[in-house]
Parts: sequence; C-alpha cells; structure tokens
Amino acid sequence: MSKAFVFLADGFEEIEGLTVVDILRRAGIETEMVSITGNKKITGSHGIEIGADVLFEDADYSQAVIYVLPGGMPGTKHLAAHEGLAKLLLEAEKNGVKVAAICAAPSVLGGLGLLKGHRAVCFPGFEEKLTGAEVTKEPVAVSGNVTTSRGMGTAIPFALALVAQLKDQKTADELGAGIIWNI
Repeated sequence: MSKAFVFLADGFEEIEGLTVVDILRRAGIETEMVSITGNKKITGSHGIEIGADVLFEDADYSQAVIYVLPGGMPGTKHLAAHEGLAKLLLEAEKNGVKVAAICAAPSVLGGLGLLKGHRAVCFPGFEEKLTGAEVTKEPVAVSGNVTTSRGMGTAIPFALALVAQLKDQKTADELGAGIIWNI
C-alpha cells in the first residue's frame, strides 16, 4: 500500500498539518505524521502538542507516494534545515513521489530547486523564495508532481487536491461535501 508522509517540526501550523492528515485518512490513504525533531512529541506554533506516529529516522519511505510539508514558523525553518528531509525531497521525483507544501513551506521546495518549471503559490511575502516557479495567486497550485497552497485558510482545498491526486476527484468531491467546508 502507498503511504503519505506529513513532516512535522516544532512550530508547525497546526491547521495545515492536521487538516491534511485528517482528510487523507478520511479518504482511506495511509498517512504517517513524521517528527523531524528526534522526539515524537511536537508542539505547534500555537502551543498545541501532538504525538507524531514515527521519528524521521525510523520511518520506512519505500512505499511513499507523497511528502507533505505544513507551514508555520518556526516550523518551516526547521524543515528547511533538516538535511535528511532535504535529501528525501531531492530524490522524490526520481522515485515517483509527489511533494506538497503549504503556507511558508513552499519556500523549502524553492530553496531545493524543486519548483523550477512549476506553477506555485505560498503565503504572501514568501514569493521571492519560490525560486524558478511561475508564482500565481490561486488557492492551490497543482503542477506536475508538485502541489502548493497559500495558508491556513486554504488547508481544506489543499488536502482535497491531494486526495484527488492520490485517489480520484469523486472521492475528493464527496469528502468536501461531507465536511461542509465550502458554504
């Protein structure tokens, strides 16, 4: 079975990380919350503590279908500084793994050169960090193997776009209707 991996660091934006996990799991997509801190207990940018499923160094990425980066500060900075995560992201396309990032986190992909030739979006003020991307202002940009989104308010459409790619549009539409988000 293929797996989605959501990478968490202290200071991540809780809504962006947990909305993705929740919606992917509702769609029946096996999803692991991965701590890059060496500790399974992670504290979000608003003081909410959660328990990750696995530590970065203990995860089995052999069945990965997508790597997801939530934004938030200083979480995004921690993600950008993690050498193991950078290596994983740089090998993603070669290994047939999609990458996705929301809010400030698309800057991590930009810093690694993974946005070259792709449309991408981010939280306002981070556009210059989307190196090589065609920067747009849509809520969610799906471009090849890369999906980016603008921020906390776009977490649901971001997660549903991932479901559409990993499962199908019908499942994404049914989930969206069931959670009554677009009223």
